[in-house]
Amino acid sequence: MLLSELARGRAGVVEAVHGEGSVRRHLLDMGLTPNAVVTLQKAAPMGDPIQVTVRGYELTLRLSEADNVLVRPLDLQDRPGAPADATAPA
Repeated sequence: MLLSELARGRAGVVEAVHGEGSVRRHLLDMGLTPNAVVTLQKAAPMGDPIQVTVRGYELTLRLSEADNVLVRPLDLQDRPGAPADATAPA
């Protein structure tokens, strides 16, 4: 799924970064590298731009930029530091 398709409050792991030349380099330089965990924090009223958290800081991206980032959605229990599910068998 694309980063631009991630629901607000959901997290994903960056699988790949696409784009041409400087666009791809810019995204990588901002910390959107493979295996980085990214969380969609909020979106502007019209949906563009979006604000994400990656590597401990807030990043604002246009949807056209977020369309270049392929992510694998994380379930809540997959997130680093997430509390263990109390209903799961011990």
